[in-house]
Amino acid sequence: MKLSTKGRYAVMAMVDLAESSKDRPVALADIADRQEISLSYLEQLFGKLRKGGLVRSVRGPGGGYLLARNATETRVADVILAVDEPIRATRCKSGSPKGCKTNKGRCLTHELWEELGNQIYLYLASVSLADVVDRNVAGTLRTFPGKTTQIEEPSQVAAQ
Repeated sequence: MKLSTKGRYAVMAMVDLAESSKDRPVALADIADRQEISLSYLEQLFGKLRKGGLVRSVRGPGGGYLLARNATETRVADVILAVDEPIRATRCKSGSPKGCKTNKGRCLTHELWEELGNQIYLYLASVSLADVVDRNVAGTLRTFPGKTTQIEEPSQVAAQ
């Protein structure tokens, strides 16, 4: 699965908003500067985020954007889906019985990639903006079969 700039930038901006707002509106120009994202691009993204019910705008002096709900209730998957970013690992259209092959059949690995997309969605749906702000998203690093680099768990390092 490849997450486009649209999805990555939307998540970056929403995490910035969650971290910076402190119950006061944040100007998109400030987010654009901190995250090094084009202001005009952010305006497009925030239009979609507003329509998706994830942010609300405040007009006038001192205006900007606020999260529409608490950062603990706003999931990364919600942000990605609100900007029309599909979360899938297949070339096929989600939910369609047609496959990606020229004869409209499904490839031999379709179910594998479809389930990977489902697992990615479940993971992103389990992570809130508050989790990212608090840097509470790292799992336990482990090695996988075929990897040559050994990464030790913190408890193992402390025991040595």
